[in-house]
Amino acid sequence: MNLQQHKTKRRRGVVLTSTGIQRLQEAIISWEILKNQGYRLTLEQLSRQVNISTKTLSRLWSLSKGVDQKTLKLCFSAFNLKLQKEDYTVLNEAEETGVLGFLSTNSSLQKDNFAQFSHNQEQYWSYPNGPVALDSPLYIERPPIEELVCREITRPGCVIRIRAPRQMGKSSLVLRLLAFANLKKYRTVNVNCHQIDNHCLTDLNKLLRCLCWKIAQQLDIKPNLDDEWDEEVGYKLSCSFYLQKYILQQSENPIVLVLSDVDRFFDYPHIAQEFFALLRSWCEEARQNQAWQKLRLVVVYSTEQYVSLDINRSPFNIGLPIRLIEFTQSQVEDLARRYELDWSPGQESTQLMSLVGGHPALIQLALYNLASGILTLQDLITDAIANGGIYRHHLWRHWMKLQSNPNLVKKYTEIVCSQASMSVDPVDAYKLESLGLICFDGDRILPRCELYRNYFQRQLHTTML
Repeated sequence: MNLQQHKTKRRRGVVLTSTGIQRLQEAIISWEILKNQGYRLTLEQLSRQVNISTKTLSRLWSLSKGVDQKTLKLCFSAFNLKLQKEDYTVLNEAEETGVLGFLSTNSSLQKDNFAQFSHNQEQYWSYPNGPVALDSPLYIERPPIEELVCREITRPGCVIRIRAPRQMGKSSLVLRLLAFANLKKYRTVNVNCHQIDNHCLTDLNKLLRCLCWKIAQQLDIKPNLDDEWDEEVGYKLSCSFYLQKYILQQSENPIVLVLSDVDRFFDYPHIAQEFFALLRSWCEEARQNQAWQKLRLVVVYSTEQYVSLDINRSPFNIGLPIRLIEFTQSQVEDLARRYELDWSPGQESTQLMSLVGGHPALIQLALYNLASGILTLQDLITDAIANGGIYRHHLWRHWMKLQSNPNLVKKYTEIVCSQASMSVDPVDAYKLESLGLICFDGDRILPRCELYRNYFQRQLHTTML
């Protein structure tokens, strides 16, 4: 009887509510600004700060498994917060078994059914498609990049250039940079150039009016373009005067302007020349005009295409250059721990990286499938080598890019089929590296990873038959 009573009184796990997440995150970020010079805490540093293991913190942030209430109190008190009832919710027994979000409230299900269901279902990680959310425990910092961009954005009139091929983590980094800027009380604007209509990219006046309209809208300023725009002085001057005399004057705080995917303009060489020259002029104006120092410019691009720009008119050779690199082995193993995979140091990570290197998107996709129980590591590797496996779409996208440039197909065929050092025209090497298809080992040019070598050898061989 006593045993039964003990079972029914078992303390249930709790998870953070959206209110609790927001309060805790704001407190952590404030602490980072006041106590850590604005630098983000790593999971290990956060663990030491709150005196809780990294594994427990991962459970806390994942929202898929409960922690005890004492853990939450420790986290909150470490950042001068008092845990309140609206900060957490109590999980029922089914949710603690790992079926949160999948089961109804049917209490007649037996425990063994819960266990069987949990074993066959995903571990509730979000499918890795797009930027890593701000509240996700799955974001891996790549020091000193995060520190550099957060420090640089506080400099008047700064320019930050973030360059990397697709799926290397540019958008995830921008999310964190914007969050930092918001905490500094800066105004923020994030313009994705893929949202600009094609017809605006053939007419400089339409493009600049479109850009100014987007900036005003995101700042909650009435655009008032017809009254503030004077085409007689020229489109670029009209745009510059609009930003300086109308937008910047209405903001006491700095304005962070992020232009993402600007390589979209490379398809329109004439527009690209004029637009990028304008961006550079703003940067140069900030060196002598205090009004322009309120503008903090962040340019994000994949450079998956090559465009020849006058070096004196290009914004791609000024400001702080940030180039995202692959994960190291220790970072891959850290991410595996966050996915709650029980890996031995230097073993499973070596097997996976021998296939895909430290490519962030390919690593994330692999760990998602492994943590969800969809595949074993050996099955994942075997399937990927045989026919692309879980990476089919990623490989197909690269294949289509290559197909649109016959000269690159020829060069890449030589690279994937060669085991020796070879010379490649610098422009071709630039294009292939920007696509993310090659890497450099001293003076040797190699396929980015063995997955690419195997896949493209087969594809190119089939095409030549």
